[in-house]
Amino acid sequence: MQLHLMTWLEVEAYLRTKKGIIVPLGSTEQHGPTGLIGTDCICPEFIAQRAGHEAGIIVGPTFSVGSAQHHMSFPGSMTLRPSTMVAALYDWIMSLKRHGFEKIYFLNGHGGNVSSAEAAITEVYAHRSLEPAAAHSTNVHCKLQNWWMLKDVFSLCKELFPKGHGSHATPSEVAVSYFAYPEAIKSAPLEPKIAPDGPIRDAADYRQRFPDGRIGSDPSLATPELGEKIVDRAVSALIESYDAFLKE
Repeated sequence: MQLHLMTWLEVEAYLRTKKGIIVPLGSTEQHGPTGLIGTDCICPEFIAQRAGHEAGIIVGPTFSVGSAQHHMSFPGSMTLRPSTMVAALYDWIMSLKRHGFEKIYFLNGHGGNVSSAEAAITEVYAHRSLEPAAAHSTNVHCKLQNWWMLKDVFSLCKELFPKGHGSHATPSEVAVSYFAYPEAIKSAPLEPKIAPDGPIRDAADYRQRFPDGRIGSDPSLATPELGEKIVDRAVSALIESYDAFLKE
């Protein structure tokens, strides 16, 4: 059930019995020579849409440009300033709250989004705490969950890729994107095979440390078949996590 493929009448009917929604939270950024720029959007979106279809949950539009300033030395990457992202996410949450959604589950695909997303959620809670009128309006609770940290998902990724998993342009996320879009599979030489590790700072420093964009990873290990295994595990774990969130 995708929000943008529904009518307002269908959403109104849904809200008579259900108050939750899943919102994929992504980023538009380079993922090395073989990873798709949309990887961090594709992974949470694809997993969420499968879970939504299976469990009858509305899935909102993907928040597709996040906090990725450190990737800006690579063509195609886009970013929001942290303050811009906080403001935009705050408005997304308040818009959904306005219509009666009370449980908003953000399925995140990019680690760089976490601090800004948490700040936006805190702003929503602060509004309710500080504004007397807000105490009489619809309450809203939010959850932020990285898709790879869903129950048993990261352990599966490490099992499938015991060497060369790394932390950016990982074979697990590339595999999920290849399963979602097999027609977009890429190939390119990777030198060294496993990329170096190191700290993340500004864009110029990142490009110097990680010339091809990868961090500690060997995405040549990724296949659609392995991506399917990860997606299957993530979908069942997401439904379980979402149901638990609704019951809090």
